[in-house]
Amino acid sequence: MILYLDTSALVKLFIDEIGSRQIRDAVAASDGLASSLISYTEARSAFARKHRLGEISQADYQQYKQEFERYWPAINQLIIAVATVRRAADLCELYALRAYDGVQLASAESLQSSVATRVTFASFDEALNKGASALGMSTL
Repeated sequence: MILYLDTSALVKLFIDEIGSRQIRDAVAASDGLASSLISYTEARSAFARKHRLGEISQADYQQYKQEFERYWPAINQLIIAVATVRRAADLCELYALRAYDGVQLASAESLQSSVATRVTFASFDEALNKGASALGMSTL
């Protein structure tokens, strides 16, 4: 099983939050990891936001960034093609998604159609999970 991580799931690999154990177990059980290239920017933004809001210390912020930088190459990074962007717009309309959530879902859908194994979609966003289920993907 390939595990597709949206940013909400990816961040939980580094910061202990509700759902972190579930994601870490799913990663350990997977045959491979994938995520949209935009997840890099979104994850770094999430770490910075948590630091600005005082949810994590400066030391933890630096540690999470370093761990993320070491981990990122292990993830199959899906390039965002024009077709993905166009499909994302359709998915945003269909499932009432935010723009980058549409890109995440379109990326996962494209991956699912190009591999012979099952893709499991990992997200902590209800609308994204509903969309992934509607498109025939399993969700965590």
